[in-house]
Amino acid sequence: MADKDDDGSMNTDGKLEVTITSLEMFERPPNLMLHSPHGHKTSLIRAFDPTVSFYRYLYNTVGAPWLWWERRSMSDEDLANIIKDEAVEIYVLYFDGVPAGYAELDRRDEPVIDLAYLGLIPEFVGCKLGPYLLSSIIDIAWSYEPKRLTVNTCTLDHPKALAVYQKCGFSVYDQSSKLIDDPSLNSIYSFKSDN
Repeated sequence: MADKDDDGSMNTDGKLEVTITSLEMFERPPNLMLHSPHGHKTSLIRAFDPTVSFYRYLYNTVGAPWLWWERRSMSDEDLANIIKDEAVEIYVLYFDGVPAGYAELDRRDEPVIDLAYLGLIPEFVGCKLGPYLLSSIIDIAWSYEPKRLTVNTCTLDHPKALAVYQKCGFSVYDQSSKLIDDPSLNSIYSFKSDN
């Protein structure tokens, strides 16, 4: 028997049915929000050569409420091979000097750039920083003059994620559903999100 979870996904005996929406844009949107609603208290800084432990802190903390699991299950070596690649850029959003979120651009398949990850640390959700972070990352991506910028979201993500992507200029080009093992039942989720 399947039960509908709070996020709208179906839970079937330890499985979750997840709908993945793929989005794209082919030109820089004209109305990006490039000024933080919080002014000088906010800064976006690229993390050059980030340590695996710092990346895991960002990924695990931002992704915990949304069951981000793929990179939790990676070895440190496999993860380092991705995040230390010169074509992968990680930007950390700071608010009052503390990390508030991050975004990751993957330029390994240029001229297509993928916005691989974007999110806020839970304490900063609802502070209107999401559209600013997304707009800033879109602007950075277009500075490379790609032919296409892509991103995907799913029914496990924040309920407003799809609408925010669309408001910032992305258009849906594909949607699919799949059944996954519920990450919250896996041992990789048995530790706290700050590990």
